Amino acid sequence: MKAKNTSIKSHTDWARVNVLRDEDIMIDDDSPEMTPEMWAGGVWRRGGVPFKPGKTLVSLRIDTEVLEWFRAQGPGYQSRINALLRAYHNASRVQPAPACGTIRKRPKPKR
Repeated sequence: MKAKNTSIKSHTDWARVNVLRDEDIMIDDDSPEMTPEMWAGGVWRRGGVPFKPGKTLVSLRIDTEVLEWFRAQGPGYQSRINALLRAYHNASRVQPAPACGTIRKRPKPKR
């Protein structure tokens, strides 16, 4: 089901704004000129959600029971899955985990 569009139409007179020159725009204590330092401390957003570069969209097969459990935790389940994978990644960098299905051979007894 498609989400209902809850956007409210802007009441801004864009035609008037578009013809303004830079010197027509008032800079005062309420709206100081933006400096590079101010931009550096900002949070970039796309569609109202903070933008974090470096994420890749993937198709991943997960056991149904596991996915249902994550979804039952409420909104943000994909972020929690990512956080769990990130924690595993960080932990495995310290000590590599054995691959799934790895059979460890018993050491041969000394004679």
